[in-house]
Amino acid sequence: MNDKPHRRFNVLNGTWVIVSPHRTQRPWQGQKEPSQPAESASYDADCYLCPGNVRNTGASNPNYRGTYVFDNDYPALLDDASNTQSNDPLFQSAPVRGRCRVVCYSPQHDLTMAGMTTSQLAAVVDTWAEEFMMLSEDYQWVQIFENRGEAMGCSNPHPHGQIWATDVLPGEAVRETQRQQAWLHEHGTTLLDDYVAREIAARERVVIESEHWLLVVPYWAVWPFETLLVCRDDATDISQLSRNARHDLASVLSRLCRGYDALFDTPFPYSMGWHNAPVGNSDGWRLHAHFYPPLLRSATVRKFMVGYEMLAEAQRDLTAEMAARRLADVTPPP
Repeated sequence: MNDKPHRRFNVLNGTWVIVSPHRTQRPWQGQKEPSQPAESASYDADCYLCPGNVRNTGASNPNYRGTYVFDNDYPALLDDASNTQSNDPLFQSAPVRGRCRVVCYSPQHDLTMAGMTTSQLAAVVDTWAEEFMMLSEDYQWVQIFENRGEAMGCSNPHPHGQIWATDVLPGEAVRETQRQQAWLHEHGTTLLDDYVAREIAARERVVIESEHWLLVVPYWAVWPFETLLVCRDDATDISQLSRNARHDLASVLSRLCRGYDALFDTPFPYSMGWHNAPVGNSDGWRLHAHFYPPLLRSATVRKFMVGYEMLAEAQRDLTAEMAARRLADVTPPP
């Protein structure tokens, strides 16, 4: 199967991906781009996220020394459920209420997850958990995420992520909820628990295995070096993690990000996000995170989702097993 074209099923969201391993032999090298230079200054007077600086709205950041969270100055969602309902079957619309938050991981402008200590990353995990608990009191879905690097649309290199909370479930959350609850109904077990057990037994796609976490290039991966991070404990959201699980998570995040950077010797761009269970609807769920990095062959060659993939179905050349081996080889030990 590792040298013939085939389709793989994503049991978590119900989609398929075409895998074409024979295409790794083709001569095309892809678009060449200069790699993004690493930031070198620990403070940038023009950065709207650095401590003490004034943002575009006139608000001033405090001289924070750890993590810092504030409401996005230009939010995509508003806490205003205005009447935008339309029941026209061809032109439907519905109101959505939400809140957007910005999470600064560190006051140090040139620091990334790969360069943070385990204790610094544990503080970020604690902040995520605190924000989840606060926002889940008012919203059904809390999406914690980060876009790293210009290739993923990040407009500011200061280490930060975002949290968008909504009063409705987004499409991906609906699909994952349906798939996990259907598995529970049919098998009487948790889908991701069963998946973790199979991945550990196979050991073909495992990148990091720790006491509380398993990181794999998932069998159904679409992006070349996509990874799935699954909690091995009985936790459906990040607020339920024990102190040991949070510290272990910080170590895993550090190792993964350092491994990503070592893969092509460049600050590795990605979009990552946590999938916590929908508030009040956690049956069958297990806490997990997705990492979607675009780089394919080098710091300057990335994968594009175009043509067939936009119009029909996702496709990849490098198999998940090949990607896992390459990533595991450069991921540092604990």
